This record gives sequence, structure tokens and C-alpha cells, in this order.
Amino acid sequence: MNKIFTILLVLSLAFSANAAGDAKHPKQLKWSFDGIAGKFDRPSIQRGFQVYKEVCAACHSVSKLSFRNLAGAGFSEAEIKALAAGYTIQDGPNDDGEMFDRPGLASDKIPSPYPNKKAAQAANGGSYPPDLSLIVKARHDGANYLFSLLTGYGNTQPKNHEVPEGKYYNPYFPNGNIGMPNPLSADQVTYQDGTKASVEQMSKDLVNFLQFAAEPEMEERKQMGLKVILFLFVFTAFFYVAKCRIWAKLGQ
Repeated sequence: MNKIFTILLVLSLAFSANAAGDAKHPKQLKWSFDGIAGKFDRPSIQRGFQVYKEVCAACHSVSKLSFRNLAGAGFSEAEIKALAAGYTIQDGPNDDGEMFDRPGLASDKIPSPYPNKKAAQAANGGSYPPDLSLIVKARHDGANYLFSLLTGYGNTQPKNHEVPEGKYYNPYFPNGNIGMPNPLSADQVTYQDGTKASVEQMSKDLVNFLQFAAEPEMEERKQMGLKVILFLFVFTAFFYVAKCRIWAKLGQ
């Protein structure tokens, strides 16, 4: 039985490796959030949220992100309240047992564009647009993969590669066929800070926002990690000196 399980495991890993090999290796970028001392690029995150809101939010949700989390991206309290109020949230039931609509609050989760999964599939030809809250963590080399995917639609399709109807060619997607059409085009949004909205710039800003959405607490976590390392280093040195003194006395 163990041999059969081992054989099945090896075959499944081999299949996974072949499937992954069908996709082009992602471009490797240097991100501000990389490394133990990585930090958020807040202007880029704010631009990325604008791209998400104006482009991606028509199909994709970020259901694990609350409006108030955006304070960590540099949005003011007034901006967050105004932004939340622009959404309609279904709440209830009220005293009459009925659901009702109200303006969004800072404490609300950013609402999905669809009421349920079936509605999302019906609106997208049977495909379900994934929630983007944790997409950076859900994909290997997530940030580079997403940037490559978003900028990979202009690649020339190989002659021997067939794209089924309703699919689009993107070499960074497994098997090269993706159900999502190219979501970005140059100058699709107008950035408030005057940054030119090229496809590469919007893709980078969107990835920075999605990294923030996946880990709003990233900076605090990394700072705590550095403090713990420093604490352990100091106490290791302290106990080493104490050990040396104790053994020196015992050896006399």
C-alpha cells in the first residue's frame, strides 16, 4: 500500500512540474516590500487601489480587506469615510425582519461586485473571477507572477499553439490560455498625482496594492521580527558571558 501511495505521489508531482513548465518564467522585479526590512510604497499602493477600483473591481473582489485597512496605505480618515460612503452595503435584518441598504462604513469589508459565486459565474461565461485579497500569497512568486501576467498579453502567440474560443493567449498562465481578457491599456486611468498610466506602471501599482491587501500588517510584523532577533542576540551574548564566568569559577 505504501508503494502504491509513493508511486501516485511521484506521478502527481511530475504532472504538476510539467504543468508549471508550460508557463513562462515570471519577470523578476525588485519590490520595496521584499526582504526582512521591506517597506510599503504607499504612493504606489494608492495608485494601485485606484486601478483596482476603476478596472478590476468590476469582476474581482478583495473581500478580506476592510475600508479602514486603507489607513495603512496612507489614506486619511476623511478619505476612508468618503470612500466607504460611496458604496451601498446590504445590512439587517431590521426590527421588521427585513434586509436594508445603507451607505458603507469604514469598518465594512470592501463589497464584492457580485452577490454570490453563481452570479459571478453567470456574468463571466461560467468562469469565476478569483478573490484578489490573498492572490499574491496564493501564487508562487506571486508579485512577479502577477506583474508578468498583467503585462504578458502582448506576446506573440506561437504558431503551434491553439487558443480555444473564449480564451486569450498569455505565456505566463499555465497552458498559455487564460479566460480573462487583457484588463489594462495605456492611459486607462488618470492618476491624481500625475504619474503616467502606462500598462507597466499600472501593473506595478496594482501588484503593490495587492501585496498590501494580503498583508496590511507586514511592516509591523517585520519590525517585530527585527526586534526579536536583536533581543535574542543580546541575551545570547549575555548568557555566553555568564556561562564563561561560572565555569571559570568552577575550574579554580
